[in-house]
Amino acid sequence: MRTYAQYCPIVRAVEVLGDRWTLLIVRDMLVGASRFNELSRGLPGLSRALLSRRLRQLATAGLVRRTGDGYTLTPSGEALRPLVFGLADWGARYAFGDPRADELDPEVLMWWMHGRIDTGSLSKRANIEVRISDRRRTFWLVLEPGDASVCYTDPGLEVDAVLASDIATLYRMWEGEFELLDAVRAGTIELTGPRWVVRGLPGWLKLSPIAEVVRAARV
Repeated sequence: MRTYAQYCPIVRAVEVLGDRWTLLIVRDMLVGASRFNELSRGLPGLSRALLSRRLRQLATAGLVRRTGDGYTLTPSGEALRPLVFGLADWGARYAFGDPRADELDPEVLMWWMHGRIDTGSLSKRANIEVRISDRRRTFWLVLEPGDASVCYTDPGLEVDAVLASDIATLYRMWEGEFELLDAVRAGTIELTGPRWVVRGLPGWLKLSPIAEVVRAARV
């Protein structure tokens, strides 16, 4: 590992965390990702070979521990939480402008969304078709009591409701710039289907873990 040859705790931290993708791996682990494939799906620009290398580096630094079925943060890795979410606060206030086209990956968004759905109050399955108008892409969020999954091809289930909008609007909603229900009322997002899904989805979907930070920065 190349060093900065300066005896300073900030330098030591940068030597551990400053490589490309490292902090984003930690970010995803802080919000619940633990398996290799989960990390890979949430960071599609990161090759699997480089992900393996970064995880080894984090393990060598004592931030990550290999488990039987994945990875977990050690106490020193978990101690990065205020740093990572502090960066989220700074970024939301001073560096978070309009989304760029290359930042709007619909598959990543659907992957993130399915992992933030509270299915505890569901009493039966809900298959929600998500139509992204400007990308001509369709996904399906299959929600069941205690479980949520995202399908990139038609699962062959009866569709219970349809959620439709352009990709930028969906990302802005996900990041906390506005609530799903407010966007539906404003007509920027369409949500059609039976009452129990239309009323339920805004409560089931918990938005990004940094949505409150983004909302506070916008205010």
